[in-house]
Amino acid sequence: MRRLLFIFLAIPLILPLCEVDRVQANPNIKVSAERAVLMDAESGRVLFEKNAYDPTLIASTTKIMTAIIAIESGMMEEDVKVSKRAVYTEGSSIYLTENEKIPLKDLVYGLMLRSGNDSAVAIAEHVGGSVEGFVHLMNEKAAWLGMNNSHFENPHGLDGETHYSSAYDLGLLMAYSMKNDTFREVTGSELYRSENRDYSWRNKNKMLTQYYEPTNGGKTGFTKAAGRTLVTSAEKDGMELIAVTLRASDDWNDHKRMFEWGFNNFETVKLQSEGVVEANGQTYYIPRDIYYPLTLSEKEDLRAAFYRYDEKNNTTNLAGVTAFMVGQTPVLEAPVWNERPSQSFFSEVKNFLNRMMGGVPWST
Repeated sequence: MRRLLFIFLAIPLILPLCEVDRVQANPNIKVSAERAVLMDAESGRVLFEKNAYDPTLIASTTKIMTAIIAIESGMMEEDVKVSKRAVYTEGSSIYLTENEKIPLKDLVYGLMLRSGNDSAVAIAEHVGGSVEGFVHLMNEKAAWLGMNNSHFENPHGLDGETHYSSAYDLGLLMAYSMKNDTFREVTGSELYRSENRDYSWRNKNKMLTQYYEPTNGGKTGFTKAAGRTLVTSAEKDGMELIAVTLRASDDWNDHKRMFEWGFNNFETVKLQSEGVVEANGQTYYIPRDIYYPLTLSEKEDLRAAFYRYDEKNNTTNLAGVTAFMVGQTPVLEAPVWNERPSQSFFSEVKNFLNRMMGGVPWST
């Protein structure tokens, strides 16, 4: 049981001083894609979606998962001995040769910039012990991230009966991956030169290299069955957005259109700050800053209430939660502590909250 204190918090930061045109959170954006999503990277809020939860073929956008697992493995500086299986993988290639040794770091760049299927297999065999072992890691990671409409059967994205994901799930994956500094560096690179090659690899993501300056990462994909697939991220005025399109005939323009709508109509608002607060004569601890994208009209209707846990039955350090609402619609809840937890426990909590904020968003 939790007791509601009905403390509605005034937040001057987010109250407009004049009347503004109200912006609808569900836009009439036309995209060529059969499935699409536009998501706020920090909070996971879905700003726009079109059949975003339908599982389907995803082609080489699969490699976002392959890359983040490789990066998080801690093996990036290790040399990988390339197998015959990797060399003879069909599809796009970075032209590995059998038995050559190449740093895992270089393979990850070749994977993300040039979409090398041979690179994907070499990574999988080294990090997972085998392709099959690596695929198990991919599915474990997907389950942990809350990618409920996804299943992987290979590390490269070639079509398979049990290889699929959704636009929403890929958005979750990209938002999570962009929190990793190494992944951001890789996916945001226009060129990379491996010491094993006498030429540079150029990124195939034309949103990054040509079409849209705020773009800071992403992955292209294509098979005849999947059509054109694309995941991109872009950052502008302190807001980072993730766009996903699946089976799109005009994906570059789809992404530009979604990004521009999102940046023009939403603002990242700080809902609360990490630290100690006083309320009703008691001291509470807020474990993290929370930011959330809101339209101007939503900012007018934003309010918050603190729900305190029943003290008689509460044996934890948690005091309760702050619930943030737009009108009567809840958007998120944030934990409030009676006192600052120990450093080790606090680190665990922050990691958990970071995962939850990226993995359990509210959609409009």
